[in-house]
Order: sequence, then structure tokens, then C-alpha cells
Amino acid sequence: MQREDIRNGLIVSCQPVPAGPMDKAEFVTGFAKAALDAGARALRIESVAYVGAVRSAVAAPIIGIVKRDLSESPVRITPYVSDAEALADAGADVVAFDATDRMRPAGVEDLVRAVKAKGKLAMADCSSLKDAERALAAGVDFVGTTLSGYVGGPEPVAPDIDLIAAMRKLTPYVIAEGRIRSPEQAAAAVKAGAYAVVVGSAITRTEHVTSWFHEALAKAYGKAEERAAETVLAIDIGGTKTMAALVKGGAIIDEIVVPTAREAGPDSWLAAIADKTGHWRDRYVRVGFAVTGLVQDGRWSALNPATLGIPDDYPLAERATRLFGKPAIAMNDAQAAAWGEFKFGAGSGGNLVFLTISTGIGGGIVIDGRPLSGLAGHFGLIRGPSQGRSPLEDETSGRWIAAEALKAGHEANAAEVFEKARQGEPWARAIVSQSTLRAATLCRDIQLMLDPDQIVIGGGIGLAAGYIDEMRDHLKDIAPRLAPRLLAAKLGSRAGIIGVADLAGEGG
Repeated sequence: MQREDIRNGLIVSCQPVPAGPMDKAEFVTGFAKAALDAGARALRIESVAYVGAVRSAVAAPIIGIVKRDLSESPVRITPYVSDAEALADAGADVVAFDATDRMRPAGVEDLVRAVKAKGKLAMADCSSLKDAERALAAGVDFVGTTLSGYVGGPEPVAPDIDLIAAMRKLTPYVIAEGRIRSPEQAAAAVKAGAYAVVVGSAITRTEHVTSWFHEALAKAYGKAEERAAETVLAIDIGGTKTMAALVKGGAIIDEIVVPTAREAGPDSWLAAIADKTGHWRDRYVRVGFAVTGLVQDGRWSALNPATLGIPDDYPLAERATRLFGKPAIAMNDAQAAAWGEFKFGAGSGGNLVFLTISTGIGGGIVIDGRPLSGLAGHFGLIRGPSQGRSPLEDETSGRWIAAEALKAGHEANAAEVFEKARQGEPWARAIVSQSTLRAATLCRDIQLMLDPDQIVIGGGIGLAAGYIDEMRDHLKDIAPRLAPRLLAAKLGSRAGIIGVADLAGEGG
């Protein structure tokens, strides 16, 4: 073997946990073959017996070591000359040994001479730059960072990237080894100058990898439970009224309604809410806002100024955090409602689109368990050739229904139009049918664009008696695979409050 044979390569250390269920020759050989099949350039194998077993199965370079627990020395890796010779005879191409400056059975120079006498390459497992300097002076072919952090004091968690870089100034033949547990850490070792990189536990020690994930999940679940136990002040600012509620674990435990003084502006709205909820100040730890319009990075802008006049790019989350003295997030109300229905309402765990049909039309999208933000879900503002300059909501929603009734000679709001339709009035039936057709057509288009598992319909119009059923009638001739699955929302007007509270509890 030449040193160049492992240049820029991954070396997989196939060392099972001693006395563990994988501590058998057939498992070690299996690990080795699997690693090579996946692209490893070389292997690091412990024990003379396992080196021999793996050598009989593969032709790739092997770094061999022996581990011993000695009473007279702290050195564990290939402490004796006889160990080095036996590894070479078993088929190791490189023999690695502890090169630290500690009391030892055999000196580094003796080990190097024995390895070279067998025609093999020598690797020094070092703990410091001084170790590497002495080992290079003794004639080793490679220096490794293997023992950094293992010769006293608390064991670090991350690899010693600084030592890799420092060794690289001494020699190009630096093998990075020790606590490299992710592709990102391996890449960092390469960037620091590693000639090759050894990864062991993260690939071949099932017990270690499982324990890392177990610990991480235990912490994550613990934090999730802590967040679920937190109370959030959730605020839904509407065009005529603002609802504020204390929400804990998806349940509303207290709520108040504050009139929205439309002409006063957002600073005044926030001040009024803060004043009305002042007696709750010690009962919540975070604040979440669900608002109409566009919210990006906590900044609020109007998409339809007729609903609420909001200055462009109003720093809602920032000002709320300062005013309430608690961390605050903000998002579009329909997007928050989509999350509320996904997590606590009609959602069944798959991808979901929420469509609220009320005075206007809004919506939200949850894909792969994550709510989409920004402009996503503003379905009421889309325009087709038939709409011309008017957005879809202007020809479908509650405002349109009332306007159409007036055109037909009947001064009636949307609820009254629905009642007349139920009574069989032709003019009212025609209006409702046109609204449900356009809403159904929108759902068909959403299905073709996003293919959600369900489209949840909410809002005062969407949840009016018979509305969803009539939407389904308009879709009955569509092939089953192309037809959207329509469900009625379960959380009603509180979906946005519950959704934004949950997202605020997760930190947004």
C-alpha cells in the first residue's frame, strides 16, 4: 500500500462495542464490506483476529490496532511491539499506535522500527501537536488526532478541528479521527487540511448512535411538553373587533373581545389590547398575533386596505414584544387557522389546505407538517380570465352575495340570502349556486396545484348550512383521483387564535 491510496478518502472504523451483540467476526466483516460498498476508501479494525477475518474478505487498505487495558500504563492502543508485528502479519497495511508522551511498554521509535521491518506503514495516534512532532521525528507515515481529549480532563463532544489544522502545518499526512459524527464535521476536517477522515461510532456502533438519538429525542420531547404547558396570549385583529385569548395546549382558558378602532391605526390597536389584557400579564409567557393581510418576518402589510388600513411593513412582532414585554410572533390569520385545524381540528395528519370563505376569501397551507407563510394561501386574490380586474373573492364571498342580492332587487345580507335560498327563492338559489361553483372550482384548481390530502372549509359562508354539500355536487363528475376531499372546519372562529398560540409556543 502507498500513502496515496487513502488520499481524500473516508476510513470507516469497524469497531463494535466490546462484549456487545455485534462483537463477532461476521459482524465486523459485514460492517467492513458494507462500508466499502458505500464508498469508503479504507478501514480501521481492532484486534489481530478481526484484522485477519476482514483481510480474508476485502482487498481495501486496513489500519490495524490492538486495544489492551494495562495496569502499569495508561496506553491502550497497540502498546507492545509484538502487537504491531502480529497486526502486520494478519494483513494490516497500516499499524496504528498510541503516540502520547506517557509511561508505556514500548517507545514510539521501537514501534515504528517494528512496523517498517514488516514493510508496513505506521500511524501515530496523537493527543497534541507535541505528540505529532515527536512521532514524525521517529519516522511515522501518518499522524492522527485520535487521542485528542482522551488523555485527561473532561472528554470533549466535538472533533478537534484546530489540532487538524495545526498538524497540517507539520505534514500533509494528517488523518482526522475522533468524535466525527456528522457529514458536516467530516467536511470541516477536510477544510482544516485532513488527508483522510476516520468515522467510527457514527457508522458502526449501533449502541452509540442509538443513544445519541435517544438523548436528543428525550430532550426534544421534554421541551415540547414544556412548551405545551406554557400559556400563550393569542390575539386576532379583525376589521371590526379584536379577540384576545389565553391559550394552553390548544385549549382557550380565557378570552375577551376589544373593538377595533379602524381609523386609529396599529399602534393604537396594540395599546388598547395591552390595556385590556394587562391583568393577564403574569399568566402568559409568549404572544402570538393572527392578522389579516401579508406578514413577513413579523412585519405587517395590507393586501386589501378596505379590510384594515395598515402602513406598509409595520413592525408588528417587534413592537408587540416591546409593548407586552414577552416574545411575540405574527402571522396571517388564515395561515394561523390552517395550522390550528391541522393540529387540533379537522386535519388528519396529511398535507392540508384551509380555505375560509367569509366576507372575503383567505387560506393557509400546511405541507409536510409545516405551515407556509408569506403570500401562500391568499386564494381570494387570484384572478382568472373571467374575473378581469376583480379578484376571486369579489365574485364569490359574502360581500359579493349581498351585492348580487341588491342587484336582484333584494336588500339582504349573506345570511338572509342563504335563508331565502333554503326557502326555494330562485334569485337566492342562483346566487348561492354561483358562489359554490366558484368555490368548488377554486378547490379543484388547488387540488391540481398542491394535491393536498384534504381541503378544510371554514368561515361564515363556507360553513353555512348546505354550502359544502353544494360544492361537492359541483365536483361530482370529476374523476376520484382529481377530486378534492372537502371537510368542514371544526374550530370555527377560534382556529386562528388556537393556531397562532401553538406556533408561538414553538417559537414561531
